[in-house]
Formats: sequence, C-alpha cells, structure tokens
Amino acid sequence: FVDEIIVGKIRSSSSDGVRVSLGFFDDILIPPQSLQHPSRFDSIEQVWVWEYETEDGKNDMFMDEGEDIRFRVVEECFVDISPTSAQPATNKPEVGASSTSDNTTQDGEKQPPYSIQGSISESGLGLVSWWMDGG
Repeated sequence: FVDEIIVGKIRSSSSDGVRVSLGFFDDILIPPQSLQHPSRFDSIEQVWVWEYETEDGKNDMFMDEGEDIRFRVVEECFVDISPTSAQPATNKPEVGASSTSDNTTQDGEKQPPYSIQGSISESGLGLVSWWMDGG
C-alpha cells in the first residue's frame, strides 16, 4: 500500500537506484531522487553512498547488497500483460520485423506486471543499522 513502511534487503544497486527484495517479491526500486540527500553512486563498488554530515565532517554510509533497508512505498505500478489479440492473416508483419508489446521497455526488457517505487528520503528510513543506536 502507498505510504506503508516496509523492511526488505538490498538486492543490487546501479545508477538507476537501489533494487530491494522482500524474499517473495523483487520488483522494488528506490530511484536516486528518493534516497537520503546527499547520496552518490560509487561505480567502482556498485553501491549507493549517503554522505552524512556531522560536526566532525562527512561520513560515507554505504548501502551494501544484502543489508536490511527500511523504505516507504511511494508508488505502485500495474502493467496489463494480457495477451494481445492476434492480427488477421492479411496483416501479417513483414519478415524480420520486430513486434513490441505494451509491457516491454525501450531497452527490450519486460516490465513486471506489478512493481513498487520506494523512498528512503526521511529520517528513520534507510539501512536498519543506521538507526539502531538511537532510542
């Protein structure tokens, strides 16, 4: 549900954001603009890093794969993956022509029928280990 707070595990990171898994569901993305600010992508280590400012300077808080992450659901996306109706025999596509369906991205990847976009841009959200000491 939108606005629900969920804890999952970081599955992977890329310049597109942080991918999260719940174990039974993997189509969760936290895009860069929804991470703690300021954050940067470390392309060498393939992780996002929150540059947390303190009185002592800047601390790099790494979002490593396999870490527990608490996030807010900000959007649910449903994609109709129903089969399209067959074209009449007179309108057969030309040989070598590629067909695309509505659930394929421009990169040629299939879109999942259901996906979630999350956010960690609030206090208390992000890696669970970041917030363990307070209390």
